[in-house]
Amino acid sequence: MAKLSIVEAVKDALDCEMERDSSVVVLGEDVGLNGGVFRATDGLFAKYGDRRVIDTPLSESGIVGVSIAMAVQGLKPVAEIQFDGFTYPAMDQLFSHAARLRNRTRGRYTCPLVVRFPYGGGIRALEHHNESPETYFVHTPGLKVVIPSNPYDTKGLLIASIRDPDPVVFMEPKRIYRSFRDEVPENAYVVEIGKAKVVREGTDITLISWGAMVRECLKAADDAAVQGVKVEVIDVRTLSPCDYDAIFASVQKTGRCIVVHEAPRTLGFGAEICARVQEKLLLYLKAPVLRVTGYDTPFPYFKLENEYLPGPDKIKKAMAQVMKF
Repeated sequence: MAKLSIVEAVKDALDCEMERDSSVVVLGEDVGLNGGVFRATDGLFAKYGDRRVIDTPLSESGIVGVSIAMAVQGLKPVAEIQFDGFTYPAMDQLFSHAARLRNRTRGRYTCPLVVRFPYGGGIRALEHHNESPETYFVHTPGLKVVIPSNPYDTKGLLIASIRDPDPVVFMEPKRIYRSFRDEVPENAYVVEIGKAKVVREGTDITLISWGAMVRECLKAADDAAVQGVKVEVIDVRTLSPCDYDAIFASVQKTGRCIVVHEAPRTLGFGAEICARVQEKLLLYLKAPVLRVTGYDTPFPYFKLENEYLPGPDKIKKAMAQVMKF
């Protein structure tokens, strides 16, 4: 079994599905000859040719619009947007058309489209290269939103997304693209969309997160264990549909809940989780549900990015607060 990084798992998933299904095509800026800005499609052009790995003009709205047309006509496009902040020009196509197609046609057409892109901060990048825009997509009925946190889940979730009949926004945490490797099976496999994962079991506090923040939660949980606090860490994995049953089961057990994400605080997806937990489990809670998040500001330049991003110290401060309540 090979040990892959997250970005290598992306390429492996694309290769597996392109080899298995000739209707799968990859398109985006520099995905062909150059292999993508992060080399996530490196080697696919040489293997599958320019009819299935397509270099596009610099037009995100055009990339997604053409992908919708491909999907309606029976192909399975996987569109790459180079960076998170470049998704905004494509939002009209996603929100007004891809997400509505099944409903608009009363089920006669589906839109088996994947839009994948690196997201999040922590790589000392420039403006529009550090966004965490998941809330926009989760808020849109008809879109599925998937965010893996490790190589194994990346491959399985991307394959599941490509095989899904509806549009999937697949967000890849670029901060940890190459920071570690895990064992990943060589053959194709599927990680079910809509299922969270308990990555660490505990009885005192539930930490809920996704993407790169899962590793920050695990670091904080390790530190808390030294103090005798047993922290359960849940990787949401798919934000839409979200596995609230797994979240409720954990919080019912621990009685304390903290949600961690790097997107801005106001109306971040953590707010939805907090609301549902308190609606469903108020009588089980031993402390208020807290959030550890980014700030309601544009993502700062690299000098201040570590001040913006949640980390173990901020998470541990929140844990101390709920334990003392």
